Amino acid sequence: MASPDFSLSVGDCPLIQIEGWDGTLGQFESNLSASLGTKLPASVGETVRHKGFLVIRVAPRRLWLALDDGAQASSLAVDPDLGCSVSLGEGRVRFRMAGADIAGVLSRCIAVDWCAPAAAPGRAVLTSLHHVPVLFLRTGDTACELVVPRSFSRSLSDWIADAAG
Repeated sequence: MASPDFSLSVGDCPLIQIEGWDGTLGQFESNLSASLGTKLPASVGETVRHKGFLVIRVAPRRLWLALDDGAQASSLAVDPDLGCSVSLGEGRVRFRMAGADIAGVLSRCIAVDWCAPAAAPGRAVLTSLHHVPVLFLRTGDTACELVVPRSFSRSLSDWIADAAG
């Protein structure tokens, strides 16, 4: 769906969830940061972009590693005494949305204030769309992404299209 005021595209979302065990967070984050070659987001909702991927802190001990289109997942070894990792990509898709009317469309779909500092470009918010958990990722002044469960992608994209219509 595309118009001058709003566009929506749907694509795969290579995604890895990485979580540290309670009581090992400092060592877990130090090892993970060294393995990824970048600093980690400090608080929930923060993101850090690095070569071909985005690190998103979705919970105090949980990070999502969202790979850019065409990027390959590097071999990420997490010490099992410190945490674990699991691929979520098969179960998720990425909605990319942009346009001058994006804030209006999203206000009819999700409970995120487009103008709030927590939703500023580069920030992520876990929310829901029609009772389905989604990750809202603000990518620009008039652009964002939603990471949604694959099994709901058709109904959610239809919901957004109706809100845009």
